[in-house]
Amino acid sequence: MMAVVGLGKEAVTHYRVLDKFRAHTHIRLKLETGRTHQIRVHMAYINYPLIGDQMYGGRFRLPKGISPELQQNLRDFKRQALHAKRLELFHPATGELMSWEVDLPEDIQTLLANLKDDTQAHEDEL
Repeated sequence: MMAVVGLGKEAVTHYRVLDKFRAHTHIRLKLETGRTHQIRVHMAYINYPLIGDQMYGGRFRLPKGISPELQQNLRDFKRQALHAKRLELFHPATGELMSWEVDLPEDIQTLLANLKDDTQAHEDEL
């Protein structure tokens, strides 16, 4: 496992909150460095562990009072809820800037929809 330590190699991750749910947060990240497990380590360090991250995310716990749909979605989510929307790098041989952009996969779209529905249902009850 990697960790945030004072004498470790520098690693810089910028983040922006896109949406807040009852017990989860959808964030956008931008990396300045590319360390092993950087996103997972940094998010766990600031108490934003990734859904599905068995190494850095801690013990799996369902938030209290969530909808049955969200419960099932969280139980069935068998990977890290992490997606590289855009990647850019310089080609090592030509120096050409290369970039790729991909929309969110269906499983993460479904997860976000369930998180939003659960939050809205909870707010409607109040």
